[in-house]
Order: sequence, then structure tokens, then C-alpha cells
Amino acid sequence: MKIICIGRNYSEHAKELKNDIPTEPVIFMKPKSALLFPDKPLYYPEFTDDLHYECELVVKISKNGKYIQEKFAHKYYNAITVGLDFTARDLQQKQKEKSLPWEIAKAFDGSAAIGNFIPFPEGSNINNVNFELKLNDKTVQVGNSSDMIFNINKILEYVSQYFTLNIGDVIFTGTPAGVGPVNVYDKLEGFIEGQKLLHVDIR
Repeated sequence: MKIICIGRNYSEHAKELKNDIPTEPVIFMKPKSALLFPDKPLYYPEFTDDLHYECELVVKISKNGKYIQEKFAHKYYNAITVGLDFTARDLQQKQKEKSLPWEIAKAFDGSAAIGNFIPFPEGSNINNVNFELKLNDKTVQVGNSSDMIFNINKILEYVSQYFTLNIGDVIFTGTPAGVGPVNVYDKLEGFIEGQKLLHVDIR
């Protein structure tokens, strides 16, 4: 399976990190070892002092495809959840300053937490999905897929030009504004339309 991630897909998040607004999707990948399955804790990595959460909608690919047209993209996924793209922000900044890839800041073990997937109903509007992240019971991120710079179907069209999408692949679709640090003993909970799908304890 592949973990495909889209960066800078909400303009307010790009602005909060002082990044340019992209004109095409920004893609990076995570290895399978980055997966943190539902209800499993994340142990704070020893190589960072500034671990951040980034809550995102995640779709699961249900059909193999290559060169998928946007108008047919909805046929290639059937489930959705929320996920956390954990980021070692201090390492990322150092890599960016050197114009180096930042996989060590984004793709480490456990850096891709996923919630429980729920079926995405046929005919539902993928461009109007509300999601939320709570940190220690306080809401820290709120997003709606309508605010994406590149919608989910457009993402599938773009990504599939370069990578064949296979059944079981997951796509992290970008985070809204409100990212921030986590500490040991923090509790993170993710919701779609008020339904709790994700729980991660930091240990």
C-alpha cells in the first residue's frame, strides 16, 4: 500500500507556515511503517523537540487506476476518515533551510495516524465534509473539504498521472489552519460530522 499526502492544500494553513499558495498539488509520500492504526499511542520521537499535529481528511482507494479523469474519480474511493500527519517541525525547518527533502520530519514511524474508516455514501458531496480535531477535549482545528485548494477528485486526477493508485492506498488530503505542538500525555481526537473516528494518546 501507499500513503500519499498532499501539502499546503488549505490557503490559511499555507499562510500560517509562511508558504506560497501552490498552483498545483504538492505531493509527498510516507512509508507503510508510518501508519499508526486506530487507538494506538504515539511515542514522542527522541529526535524532535517540536512535534506538531496536522488533522486531515483521508480517503481509501477502492479500485486500481491510472490517468483517472476528475469526473470519474469518485468511482475510485469508497471510504473516508480523519488522520493525523505528525510533523517534526524543527527538523522540517532545518531541511527547508538547506533546500533538502523533509521525509525525516514527515515520514518517520507512526507519523501517519488514521482513524476508523466509514463508508462514503454514493452520491454524497465529497466537497462539503466537516471535520474537527480536539486536543485534550479542546477544539484546535476545524475544516471543511469545500475549503481545499484542490478538491479530492482533482487530487486523484493529478496523483494518478504519476502513480498508479491501488486498492488499499490512502490519501491524506491536506490540513486546515490551526496546527500546533503536542506533548507527552496529550490526547487527540478526530471527528467527521460530529462522529468520533480517531483517538491518539501521546506517550
